[in-house]
Amino acid sequence: MSEILNKKDLAEKLADESGCSKKDATQYVQTIFDTIAETLKDGGTVDVFGFGKFTVTERSARTGINPATKEKIEIPATKAVKFKASKALKDAVK
Repeated sequence: MSEILNKKDLAEKLADESGCSKKDATQYVQTIFDTIAETLKDGGTVDVFGFGKFTVTERSARTGINPATKEKIEIPATKAVKFKASKALKDAVK
């Protein structure tokens, strides 16, 4: 059975294991996510040893087809976040 873990759950686990308050733990978790987002927004890379690496990739503009009308459309260039899991994480999941 799979489990869904959200920010609230992460904060509660951090509070339980570290002995800090849930309010402080929630703020710590939010700060981590804000820092990751800000680094990626600025074009940086976030490399968490033993977990994985977050990078920003550029998708070039391309021509696509609208499946409903079969009409050709131009899809603009975009940026996307890419995550590559570390070997340790891959081994842990196996």
